[in-house]
Amino acid sequence: MLRIALFLLTNMAILIVASTVLNLLGFSGYLQANGVDLNLTALLIFCGIFGMSGSLISLFISKWMAKRSTGTQIITNPRTREEQWLMQTVKELSDKAGIKMPEVGIFPSHSSNAFATGWNRNDALVAVSQGLLQRFRPEEVRAVLAHEIGHVANGDMVTLTLIQGVVNTFVMFFARVIGHTIDRVVFKTERGYSFGYYIVVMITEMLLAILASAIVMWFSRWREFRADHAGATLADRQSMIAALQRLQAEQGVDPGDMPGELTAFGIRKAKGQSLAELFSSHPPLEKRIEALRQGPR
Repeated sequence: MLRIALFLLTNMAILIVASTVLNLLGFSGYLQANGVDLNLTALLIFCGIFGMSGSLISLFISKWMAKRSTGTQIITNPRTREEQWLMQTVKELSDKAGIKMPEVGIFPSHSSNAFATGWNRNDALVAVSQGLLQRFRPEEVRAVLAHEIGHVANGDMVTLTLIQGVVNTFVMFFARVIGHTIDRVVFKTERGYSFGYYIVVMITEMLLAILASAIVMWFSRWREFRADHAGATLADRQSMIAALQRLQAEQGVDPGDMPGELTAFGIRKAKGQSLAELFSSHPPLEKRIEALRQGPR
């Protein structure tokens, strides 16, 4: 209930800020000069600005957010043999993938997980959990690191951000078109908008966002297959399969504790993502293992 209330308040705040910014840019609103018809061009510009900006801001602060939310400790001067091995392995895999070596970190989690994030392929962060380092064999950890380097080399963070921005744009756009239509047909508003318009827009936006998330999650699942094959290429296929099998063996025992905002960037599904495969950021592990056995997609 609190999350819904926060969403509604955020939506209203965005409308206020958006209207102010667009007025400064010379856009007087969504309506034509007659105050009745919808100005689709102005509306699309409005939605594009605020649909893309939120995603881009999230991308640019992704490393900072990841470090803060997971407690990741960046390795600057390796103090142990384990840290030295991690740095050397990431350097080797990065060189092989043709990217600048990302920052390397370890986050304090019993769960076996890892993630990659960053605003571009030459300014990224790769981190692994303490639990993964404790339970995985070195060749399996190397395969997981190769999987994450694959995400970075493929530019998955940027691509996912752009897709999310486009989805946000059209969710906002169609929600306001529907709200405009209902306001004119049902509430019989002749000029401007009634309070009912804003209620319809917020409800419609939530419903459309749920449906649109299926598109984003489809891409997220597809890129996991690509990252798995990148891991198999950069490391070796059997180690990548072995790492996924170890994750599979931990299902139901170790549910994972990756923060929600980083779930799509982890090696495994997080707790609460098994309700429907359609809205899951990761494919089932058995499908990923089978895809690796069959070769590149």
